Amino acid sequence: MTAPAQPLPTAAEAGPDAVLLWVVLPYVALAVFVLGHIWRYRYDKFGWTTRSSQLYERRLLRIGSPLFHFGILVVLLGHIGGLVIPKSWTEAVGIGESAYHLGAVVLGTIAGICTLGGLAILVYRRRTVGPVFSATTKNDKAMYVSLTATIVLGLAATVAANLVGGGYDYRETISPWFRSIFWFRPDPDRMTGAPVLFQLHAISAMLLFGFWPFTRLVHMLTAPLGYLTRPYIVYRSRDTRLGARAPRRGWERVG
Repeated sequence: MTAPAQPLPTAAEAGPDAVLLWVVLPYVALAVFVLGHIWRYRYDKFGWTTRSSQLYERRLLRIGSPLFHFGILVVLLGHIGGLVIPKSWTEAVGIGESAYHLGAVVLGTIAGICTLGGLAILVYRRRTVGPVFSATTKNDKAMYVSLTATIVLGLAATVAANLVGGGYDYRETISPWFRSIFWFRPDPDRMTGAPVLFQLHAISAMLLFGFWPFTRLVHMLTAPLGYLTRPYIVYRSRDTRLGARAPRRGWERVG
């Protein structure tokens, strides 16, 4: 005979500090993230760019940029899998806790090191290459500090809890709290018992997402899908014969 299911704790049962950090802050960050992107796209379309500095320096960029983007992509996919997919789902398809834990720790640590290493190269390049440094704004500097803090705290939490400590199953606490935000049934009590490094990582991530729409990071939400269907740009044609049929749209002869 199974025990009756216990009701989920509500935000009203948590202390004021817990409500502020794990209920108010997430919704503020989410609202600023969404509305900020809408505002940015509407009023600053020409600023929706990475402001590429490839023309100034390429050697360090060729190393740091792929390393950073590869690492951050794996980190993002890992967070989506760990926070969005319930533990019961992975167990239902035969992935036990030990196997999931091992894969998450190994891949997460490698991806975190790649991300941090690539970011260190990019920051070093931006600081030591004169033209690149001259093109760096105060907004860029604040973004790099926020992004670095979030990555370092996440990597430190993983190492401290899983490699140095006895392990921590964040899918029992942090993941349910994260999903409860989107179900509009916030459960701050889940986060009050999480390790401090995990709490600091979550707070820094929320602050970063609130700052996100006003930085060059907006380019990560832009997928150049038009590149797949647009025609080639023909600058000069050696063919003097135009042909009998009218050219397709976008393939008109120029000059």
